[in-house]
Amino acid sequence: MNKHIVLLPGDGIGPEILESSVAILEVIATKFNHQFDFDYQLIGGAAIDEVNHPLPEPTVIAAEKADAILLGAVGGPKWDQNPSDLRPERGLLAIRKALDLYANLRPVKGFKQLLHASPLKEKNIQGSDLLIVRELTGGLYFGRPSERQNDGERVIDTLAYTRSEIERIVKKGFESATLRKKKLTSVDKANVLESSKMWREIVEAEKVNYPDVEVEHCLVDAAAMKLITQPNQFDVIVTENMFGDILSDEASVLTGSLGMLPSASLAENGVGLYEPAHGSAPDIAGQGIANPIAMILSSAMMLRYSFGMNQEAETIETAVEACLDQGLHTADLHVKNGTQVSTQEMTEAIINIINS
Repeated sequence: MNKHIVLLPGDGIGPEILESSVAILEVIATKFNHQFDFDYQLIGGAAIDEVNHPLPEPTVIAAEKADAILLGAVGGPKWDQNPSDLRPERGLLAIRKALDLYANLRPVKGFKQLLHASPLKEKNIQGSDLLIVRELTGGLYFGRPSERQNDGERVIDTLAYTRSEIERIVKKGFESATLRKKKLTSVDKANVLESSKMWREIVEAEKVNYPDVEVEHCLVDAAAMKLITQPNQFDVIVTENMFGDILSDEASVLTGSLGMLPSASLAENGVGLYEPAHGSAPDIAGQGIANPIAMILSSAMMLRYSFGMNQEAETIETAVEACLDQGLHTADLHVKNGTQVSTQEMTEAIINIINS
């Protein structure tokens, strides 16, 4: 199978960890008789430095033609004083909007070698393996008006959703649940917000199409508490933009490190953008100590969700877990009686297991 992949290295450690993913994908291509063509493009601070725009038009054109997109990371203090339209993060928001990437999928799995590194009790998080499905294009982050009035004494942020926006993300939640343990938790604030009342109505209407999926409704404040105290009670969580943003970051503590969390942002036509959940970590860029695992696992998600290559994705995921079982870890991780390795050494260890 031949696939065209656009690569967006971005800023900070982005280029380093993306190269790790490329190395892994080249091994997978050889092992399973595929061909992956890679096309490097600009985004974020790197794009601002080169062409004075966080998302150049050539990047958008290339992304629209791609089978999938891999993104390293964007941002850093170098651009903190730039005007708002020349901030690296604008490039990420803009490409999501340009490609209509409406669904963010973030799997959160507690690896047994890292449970002790979580601030939560091991007995509470053992066996945690959940997927958060977050709506990406609506809600407070995109509502208009969003402004200050009365000489800055009054502010307005608008939460707006259309029925079709909610319907498509709810459907993605149900579809995701059918691929896992067939349990869906819909998170809202239906006791207060009109948008959440519509959300709950749509979930109730859609569940008749998925009779094998167990559905529960959970208010966001209760979900936040349960995520910390009983995370293994969740399988798939589906929720709106801001709630999903907060809950997915909260869930990151289950793994003991943001460096372990992959994510996918999907469009209805199957085009997907895959990136680690962590930031650009400019303080360690170029030192060869960055953790490439979240980026590598994001590549595995690309194989599964965009290309339907489940065996290939499982091969990568199994190799990553085997490396952790051997005690290998980068500087951000804390594995008992483990061996600290560099970015390149971790990548090579995963490749060796894939090839074994």
